[in-house]
Amino acid sequence: MTEKEKTKLVSTEKRKADESEPVKDLKKAKLETKALKAKRPGFTDERYHETSYYIENGLRKVYPYYFTFTTFTKGRWVGEKILDVFAREFRAHPAEEYERCIKAGTLTVNYEKVPTDYRLKHNDLLANIVHRHEVPVTSQPITIVHMDDDIVVVNKPASIPVHPCGRYRHNTVVFILAKEYNLKNLRTIHRLDRLTSGLLLFGRSPKKARQMEHQIRNRQVQKEYICRVEGEFPDGIIECKEPIEVVSYKIGVCKVSPKGKECTTTFQKLGFNGSSSVVLCKPLTGRMHQIRVHLQYLGYPVVNDPLYNHDVFGPAKGRGGDIGGKSDEQLVKDLINIHNAENWLGIDGDSELSMFKPMKNDLDDVKGQILSDDDSESVSREASPCSESPRPVSLGSESPHENMCASMLVPNTLSAVSSAGISNSNSAVSTVGTNTILCSRMQSQKVTVATQTGHESPDLAFNPDKMTTDKHCYECKVRYRDPKPQDLVMYLHAWKYKGPGWEYETELPEWARVDWQDNEFE
Repeated sequence: MTEKEKTKLVSTEKRKADESEPVKDLKKAKLETKALKAKRPGFTDERYHETSYYIENGLRKVYPYYFTFTTFTKGRWVGEKILDVFAREFRAHPAEEYERCIKAGTLTVNYEKVPTDYRLKHNDLLANIVHRHEVPVTSQPITIVHMDDDIVVVNKPASIPVHPCGRYRHNTVVFILAKEYNLKNLRTIHRLDRLTSGLLLFGRSPKKARQMEHQIRNRQVQKEYICRVEGEFPDGIIECKEPIEVVSYKIGVCKVSPKGKECTTTFQKLGFNGSSSVVLCKPLTGRMHQIRVHLQYLGYPVVNDPLYNHDVFGPAKGRGGDIGGKSDEQLVKDLINIHNAENWLGIDGDSELSMFKPMKNDLDDVKGQILSDDDSESVSREASPCSESPRPVSLGSESPHENMCASMLVPNTLSAVSSAGISNSNSAVSTVGTNTILCSRMQSQKVTVATQTGHESPDLAFNPDKMTTDKHCYECKVRYRDPKPQDLVMYLHAWKYKGPGWEYETELPEWARVDWQDNEFE
């Protein structure tokens, strides 16, 4: 081999070595990230037991508890000091508060205490311990429609989110079922909006969940909803085939638009009480907020829909697609302003507004972000600048109850129908005092939760010994009003689901009676 060839070979090997370094670094970073994610376990008994419930004024409330929110470092933060990032990006508190949290070790990097001038690196995991206050939901129990080894079907009361999001964690269907009914490791097959009541199906095994998801995705499941809309709905079968576009995943809002996805819903009036109509809805597709958006477009919005029955959509409230000439950006901006000013209940889905303080540049990035449900208090609240993680931060000898980063603040009834071999279940859950029991509609004998689930219902009476306070927690110092009954419900109910060889049905809510009057709200 000549000198020239040797030199060429050495340079080639050197180049390959140089090129492999970034690859090694990338692999190392990915492994480190994977390791950090592995430290953030899912739903476990430890998580279920971190707090408990009590019933007060018809509301299910959660005792405040300590919780760790986490987020991985964003690209634009790399190389910046941690204190500068929090002071700029999360302005709900002054820089001094974040400085205190960092020094106390409740705001950490990769679960380790760092100095206030620490410069953030790629894949750094920021963790922030907060004293968490959840939003109250209705105390109306979740009732079991059908349960076997493969599936759990429940009747979800309005106001309870399906899974943890935003300001809700223990006050969610999956946590309540796990904690009070011992129904754990359920797989979500579909979801309902927080304010929508009705049928909710969970798989008890991955195989069953995939099977049911496949049936829904391939439109093998017929769904029927009942709603109450403003005015006298037209007679006959009314079909709406207007395409629906997601205006903002960030706050969870949609509109009829030629750029949207194809979408079909059929409607049929069941009755009119002189001011509002009961309408049967059959969505043939499963777009976000499909029924509510189509009813808005037709000019008959759900009576108490806090989002799509609002003049933020213009004088016509979105009828015929008329949103007052607003651009998408202006609509989103107005919705955020209303949410902050009126403590509005309308933003649903996975809206970010209860997790992060809206920044002035948020509207530049309204597409492609899935966020969480909003608040329902007289003062709007948000929990943390970090997404949620169940992992508690290790504080060594320091007590998290003494040094805790405060929570963030945003200033600005039932029967089952079965077929093809699925047995009937005619049980409904009711509340007597503070004990939840299952009452058979067919028998006078009382059946406890333990009868169906092998798990006794806990005592839900208020226990002052369980009420924790934190001297640094803003929410401990502020009294929030309880949600009013009308804040907890929207007149939209998932009534019947029917698929290949199975069918489920719930009793209808009181507001679905044809002769029910709007002033009868309980």
